[in-house]
Amino acid sequence: MLEIPESHTLAAQLNETVGGKTITRVIAAAAPHGFAFYFGDPGNYPKLLEGEKIRNAAAYAGLTEISAGGKRILFGDGTNVRYLEPGAEPPKKHQLLVTFGDGSSIVCTIQMYGGIWAFPDGKNDSPYYKVAKEKPSPLSDAFDEGYFMTICGEAKPTLSAKALLATEQRIPGLGNGVLQDILFTAGINPKNKINTLTQKDLKGLYKSIRKTLKAMTDKGGRDTEKDLFGKNGGYKTILSNNTLKDPCPVCGGTIIRQAYLGGNVYYCPVCQPLKKQP
Repeated sequence: MLEIPESHTLAAQLNETVGGKTITRVIAAAAPHGFAFYFGDPGNYPKLLEGEKIRNAAAYAGLTEISAGGKRILFGDGTNVRYLEPGAEPPKKHQLLVTFGDGSSIVCTIQMYGGIWAFPDGKNDSPYYKVAKEKPSPLSDAFDEGYFMTICGEAKPTLSAKALLATEQRIPGLGNGVLQDILFTAGINPKNKINTLTQKDLKGLYKSIRKTLKAMTDKGGRDTEKDLFGKNGGYKTILSNNTLKDPCPVCGGTIIRQAYLGGNVYYCPVCQPLKKQP
């Protein structure tokens, strides 16, 4: 799933592979999918995009955006984007195929759900898109300790650590995937309420957000996710389905996996103790 490390990795790879190329052919919604979300009628994508030249790609939170002339192509969580060398055959079923003048392509497929939005500059007024572009990224200097403490101060005291980080777009692009290692490194249980966390806990959490997301991004995303070429990221996750059967790397104890707030959480009950509310 596209979260901050993967969106940045994808943007960098798109700049390397398709930057400066001209779009010659577009096929959208060739394989109908009930949970493929488009901007308007995907049947208009060929007219909108063909003939446009790729300027650059950029990452905004968990979104990756391509600028093509005066148009934009935006990929959201759940969309698998792959680069195809000239002459390579695309998969039989796909939700978007963009071919360039040299014969190379990018192809998008969706398994569960995903967004593929193409639109003229300035025409996408989605609140999710706007907040992704407007709020500071944890990878930027604007996301400083004071900013993070403001986020914590404005949240309900009974909110859990997971909810603080991964709901209500408080930190766009930080989702259930990356938060596992963030919380483990900070020694915080995902179910701990904000009012049980000390200032020291919160400062440690801030440092973990910055350090962990930078490491994930620098290494080309997590090893649980694939990049533009279908390869797993170089960051080895500490806590994920990949490592569930391994002992805790710190204390050697058993890692717990539980369903919580719409997704699984992984934690070590020794290194991430559950605190009682005051």
